[in-house]
Amino acid sequence: MHVLVADKLTCSRCGPTFGLILRADQTRGRYVSRGVLGCPNCRDQYPILDGFGDLRAPPRGELTEGLTGELLNMDPKESEYLLPLLGITHGPGIVLLIGAPSALGMGLAGLLDDIHMVGMDEDLVKWPAESEPLLNRIVSKPGIPFFSQTLRGVVIDGRLGQHWFEEAARVIAPMSRVIVINAPPTGAEWLQTAGLEVLARESGDVVAMSY
Repeated sequence: MHVLVADKLTCSRCGPTFGLILRADQTRGRYVSRGVLGCPNCRDQYPILDGFGDLRAPPRGELTEGLTGELLNMDPKESEYLLPLLGITHGPGIVLLIGAPSALGMGLAGLLDDIHMVGMDEDLVKWPAESEPLLNRIVSKPGIPFFSQTLRGVVIDGRLGQHWFEEAARVIAPMSRVIVINAPPTGAEWLQTAGLEVLARESGDVVAMSY
């Protein structure tokens, strides 16, 4: 996990106004391979093991099966398809991919300079630490562990449900976009209810912007 990503993370237990303090026990350059993210408010600690950050609020059980699978390499054209939808041409910034889209993070990272890609899915714990620096890997519940209005973009798997649409709308910065793949029929309505403007709907994908 890159230290700049860790600096933007918040406590899943206390909420998005409570930032975390990083204790890096093992690093590779500016990437933390082993350490702890501690909340100064509730004193809870979130582990980073082999670069994977577990930001789930307690009680924490075993990780269940996610949506990403063990795919390390997807067709680069899939990542190229997402790039114009995100509307990002350069950094700095952070883009979050939730669920199955996490598998496209490494491809997207190769297309954008100075943008930190973060994948959020249980299956990413199986990915090797060598996937960094292209992809920062986390898991989180019950929400997205980032400060509000800080991310340059979010790509979300529409099968996850309305709560995650609302969280995606909360964390993106003004003039930034949320892309939903596998969007349900109510996906565009959920984004509008969350305060976003829908820009496009096509082939099960929805693109919306925060103003």
